[in-house]
Amino acid sequence: MEKKPSDVIKQKLTPRLARLEELAYNFWWSWHRPSRDLFKQLDRSLWTTTRHNPVRILRETPDDRIQQLTKDPAFLRDFDAVLLEMDRDIKDGDLWYRRTYPDISEYPIAYFSAEFGLHSSLPIYSGGLGVLSGDHTKEASDLGLPFVAVGFLYEQGYFRQRLDHSGWQEAIYPLMNPDEVALRPIMSRENAEGTVSVDVGDRKIHLQLWEVLAGRAHLYLIDANVDSNPPWDRQLTARLYGGDREMRIQQEILLGVGGVRVLRALGIEPRVWHINEGHSAFMVLERLREYVEQGYSLEDARERVRAGTIFTTHTPVPAGHDAFDFGLVDKYFHSFWPQLGLSRDDFLAQGSHDSGYGTAFNMTKLALTMSGRANGVSKLHGEVSRPMWQNLWSDRREQDVPIGHVTNGIHLSSWTGEAMHRLYRKHISPDWVRHQDDPWMWGRVEEIPDGELWESHTYLKRKMFSAIRERARQDWISRTVPPEQLLASGIFLDPDALVIGFARRFATYKRGTLIFQDIERLMALVHDRHRPVQFIFSGKAHPADDPGKLMMQ
Repeated sequence: MEKKPSDVIKQKLTPRLARLEELAYNFWWSWHRPSRDLFKQLDRSLWTTTRHNPVRILRETPDDRIQQLTKDPAFLRDFDAVLLEMDRDIKDGDLWYRRTYPDISEYPIAYFSAEFGLHSSLPIYSGGLGVLSGDHTKEASDLGLPFVAVGFLYEQGYFRQRLDHSGWQEAIYPLMNPDEVALRPIMSRENAEGTVSVDVGDRKIHLQLWEVLAGRAHLYLIDANVDSNPPWDRQLTARLYGGDREMRIQQEILLGVGGVRVLRALGIEPRVWHINEGHSAFMVLERLREYVEQGYSLEDARERVRAGTIFTTHTPVPAGHDAFDFGLVDKYFHSFWPQLGLSRDDFLAQGSHDSGYGTAFNMTKLALTMSGRANGVSKLHGEVSRPMWQNLWSDRREQDVPIGHVTNGIHLSSWTGEAMHRLYRKHISPDWVRHQDDPWMWGRVEEIPDGELWESHTYLKRKMFSAIRERARQDWISRTVPPEQLLASGIFLDPDALVIGFARRFATYKRGTLIFQDIERLMALVHDRHRPVQFIFSGKAHPADDPGKLMMQ
């Protein structure tokens, strides 16, 4: 029998270092600085070449190095200190949520999202939505929320950009090897009996499940790459945001309907269901079906679903919201609406909406009307969203539309560079991370000398530009880019300049031109500081969205 990936690591580690495997398989290490330093000590070159992936580091570290570290007092001291902190953080019962809500601290919160950006070694995200979902998962762990998350295991992830010799972007989809990532299968991919099945139109698709640990939080990833599925269905979870609208609706059925079913199969009964953007909104239909099957009237079922559902909308323009032609909804839900006791027209009305691009089945409308609470991601976004969706509540004034806001933050432990971390420890508190939500602490930020703050900022900026130049150097050594592309790859970026960059997709609805809305003020700011301005564009632009044209306008 073939060994499991973690078994390979367990066999390599000595009893004294056995818990390195436990540490590597919990992304808690990714936001705990001493843990990262510990893996660097194993092999600093592997830390770099594996892109900071402890699972690969442990698999590739030579046995004699493991034996050497087992006898190294300095390493063992650091190792024991890290484990002590991990046990305290993950198993400590004195947590905010349990202290504040002791009576409901055991009721799970289910969080559905199409992407999760926990760490670059698990490339199942493309940008801001995934980074936010990852940060929510980490913060839920820190606060002690009974939190389970549901997403996809994209084995080809989101594309990486490369320019060909003519300067056009190529989309490269590198294949992720699950054996080399900190995740574990908890449902078998070899047989249908160990999976959950979902009807997608007239086809039955089997899903296996992977578990990812992020501190105390559990992330469950759906995977259709199961032997019992035909090849074309195994590709449904291969890529993030890949394919056409038909591929997208099938993916969203797997995430929404399939996500509910995998939690049921695991025996998890959430008290709250959070829809993070409309991709997973079909979740409410599956829960409706469950209640109707249990004997509730459709109206009672709706009220029960609403009472336990929260929806976060992210996009302030209509083009960013998923909507499907009614023909596609017919194709994939024709056997579903009879289970709700609905006619075709009544079912389609659940999502029917004209957002200016024609009437279609709109996932945001479905989520908004089936959620007890809805929010934008900032105060301004809430203000923009209320008039945008007022037609769903035509009897209410704009300010009474039930869309509030929760301003997004970041997971500080993940995103604070070492230079800034040292600064905060020096001027605020040695354990500032544990007091990050105390107003007194952030009042002390004003006391940090401007010179030290600027010095830390420029250090991190120079470090980033050094990484860009090193990447260009490696490309030149490997002969993968011509000289003219090398010159355009960022090697002339000036750390003393104001650098304005656009990455990935320069799509209209990203509203990249907002930064130029008050160009006189921007230029005055740069002039006052006697600094040049540099622009860098990295990504695919539609001809109508050409960055150069937009800048000239």
